[in-house]
Amino acid sequence: MIIQGGMGVGISSWKLARAVSGCGQLGVVSGTALDRVFARRLQDGDPGGHMRRAVEHFPFPAMAKRVWDQHFVPGGKMEGASYRNLPLHTKENPRDIQELLIVANFAEVFLAREGHGHPVGINYMEKIQIPHLPSMYGAMLAGVEYVLMGAGIPLRVPGALDLLANHEPATYPLQVTGARDGDDMTLTFNPREYMEYDLPALARPKFLPIIASNILAMTMVKKANGRVDGFIIEGPVAGGHNAPPRGKLELNEDGEPIYGERDRVDLGKMRELGLPFWLAGGYGSPERVREALDAGAAGVQVGTAFAFCDESGLREDYKRALLADAAAGSARIRTDPQASPTGFPFKIAQLDGTLSEQEVYQARARICDVGYLREAYRRDDGSIGYRCASEPVTIYLSKGGKEEDTAGRKCLCNALLANIGLAQVRNGKHVEPGLVTAGDDLSGISRFLAPGETGYTAADVVTKLLVARAPEAVPAYHLSEEAVLANA
Repeated sequence: MIIQGGMGVGISSWKLARAVSGCGQLGVVSGTALDRVFARRLQDGDPGGHMRRAVEHFPFPAMAKRVWDQHFVPGGKMEGASYRNLPLHTKENPRDIQELLIVANFAEVFLAREGHGHPVGINYMEKIQIPHLPSMYGAMLAGVEYVLMGAGIPLRVPGALDLLANHEPATYPLQVTGARDGDDMTLTFNPREYMEYDLPALARPKFLPIIASNILAMTMVKKANGRVDGFIIEGPVAGGHNAPPRGKLELNEDGEPIYGERDRVDLGKMRELGLPFWLAGGYGSPERVREALDAGAAGVQVGTAFAFCDESGLREDYKRALLADAAAGSARIRTDPQASPTGFPFKIAQLDGTLSEQEVYQARARICDVGYLREAYRRDDGSIGYRCASEPVTIYLSKGGKEEDTAGRKCLCNALLANIGLAQVRNGKHVEPGLVTAGDDLSGISRFLAPGETGYTAADVVTKLLVARAPEAVPAYHLSEEAVLANA
């Protein structure tokens, strides 16, 4: 009934997904930038030894050793030292980057599945296309049961899952601005080039695209190259990237996009498709869960409530500050039409010391050294180049970008890593600031705080939301970290 949102970079960590799945609902890890998250955890010395525990179960030990030896720093890097940067993704990623993607996705899913027998999912952004195939294969090696994907039109994901389940070569189309007929825009991944011995076929995970319109739902049903197992319907009040409003962009007095009737999904038409669907965006209360069920939904996807629970990956100072704001009724979200280099509206929690403050944004040098949200474009010689509207303006213009597209753009890649305590340090003193995203329901998370408490658990969220069904059917969950590990 409840799908936990696959949020940001590392917010939906394995700890959060494991806690939610341990309660019998669908825990979902974020697959975004997992290679970099995994590498930085290893450079921090693998606190708690969790990554080592996962890697010891990876089916191909030689690959696991290569990845571990390349990135692990015994005892962790020195305080104030920079993280070693990885090469930015390109269409022709080298083997060591592909192996890192496979192992990192395996580890996150493996840890999320420890200690319980319930399904775990993984969430990807369709716009970040280059890592898709090795990432999904790594997650499938760990037994992921659901793949969720939004921020694009993932027509070729179902077929790729079918092929990867049988260790067969899979392809995925790379969107290249300015591409011409005959240009090579196909990403290819052959699992057997990475396997150290034969494995039986893997379980093909169920696929749930995240959509914001009936047209996209119909397109997926009619044109996807494989089975679609259901939909997550996400409204414009959900956190992170939002689909832009349909029609001409209009802004309110605060400079936020205005959504109207055309942006609402017709649930009657969704029911006619005959596939289960979950509603997302503002459904983090028992009343909204009941409303979704009455409308024919299989359940809801909830992000913001889980993003601020004890098990989420959000760093503690950000979490406690925004929880306090929510409890005081002063929490504020702004839907920024310019912040994301993708051009999609992006929801930002207003928080001191983060890029939500204009002075913090202006003080940061424009640097693009993570690059997940870069745009692939065709150079004059037919080769593929990469540019980001958040990189230095002169560099972006030299690659054919438009100056107006750079206004107000923020480096989400570095900021989202900073949100989970993996901020890059430059010259021993400059620490990348974070930028917290959350849904419009941020102020509502205070409903999960017990009197006198300053925090809550994922189990608290599940228990409260499940009141929407018959009270006698609602169990209470008290799953401690120690209990989960003991079961594992």
